[in-house]
Amino acid sequence: MTISFTPEQALRYARQLALPEIGRPGQRRLLKSRVLVVGAGGLGSAAGFYLVAAGVGTVGLMDDDRVDLTNLQRQIAHRTVDVGALKVRSARRMFRALNPEVSIRIHPVRLDAGSAGDWLSDYDWVIDATDTFESKVRVARVCHVAGRPYVHGGIRRYYGQVLTVLPGRTACYRCLFPDEPPPAARRIRSQGPLGALAGLVGTIQAMEAIKGVLGIGILLTNRVLTCEVLSMAFRTVAIRRNAHCPLCA
Repeated sequence: MTISFTPEQALRYARQLALPEIGRPGQRRLLKSRVLVVGAGGLGSAAGFYLVAAGVGTVGLMDDDRVDLTNLQRQIAHRTVDVGALKVRSARRMFRALNPEVSIRIHPVRLDAGSAGDWLSDYDWVIDATDTFESKVRVARVCHVAGRPYVHGGIRRYYGQVLTVLPGRTACYRCLFPDEPPPAARRIRSQGPLGALAGLVGTIQAMEAIKGVLGIGILLTNRVLTCEVLSMAFRTVAIRRNAHCPLCA
């Protein structure tokens, strides 16, 4: 079905429509696309904002956590008045105010591998905006089983990284991290991160999903983008599928 643009849409998406790689055909693909953001915290706030602003037709938000005052330093989808509210509901209010024509679906639950197939079939791409190793392993596993592409993002203190995964075709999260992190590394989570870092990495995750939907550019597959913001050092590191990967081997 052909999607025609209203005068308001033509204005809202004018800058994207003017890009030759996107234009009207690309914007139509965005309006028909569906992206799930797992985690409505720092990474999910930034990723969700730009997915909604770009006109992704359906954005899903999955998180069972509630807004805490300590979140507001980096989780820009929430405000002080939202403290105590479910993050997915708070983020939905913010995103609807930004772009009311986008459908925002909320899933106020924790990711469960057993029921993942029931909802993952509704989405084309997944943003991994979780903040623990265990949660990221679950995202990687359910996306691998369902064959859904996903964009991993991780932050710690002043460091961030992004990897895009096409299950069965490119290196996955467990190829990169086959072993669980030691307890000492997990304790570092209480140190930071610097708030703006979450916005930086989450925005890159949104860009990867948008590129994937549109089929433009070169995705961050088989290479990890890393950044260290104290020195503003960015680099990409090539990785290969691990023949002994606990997930995709």
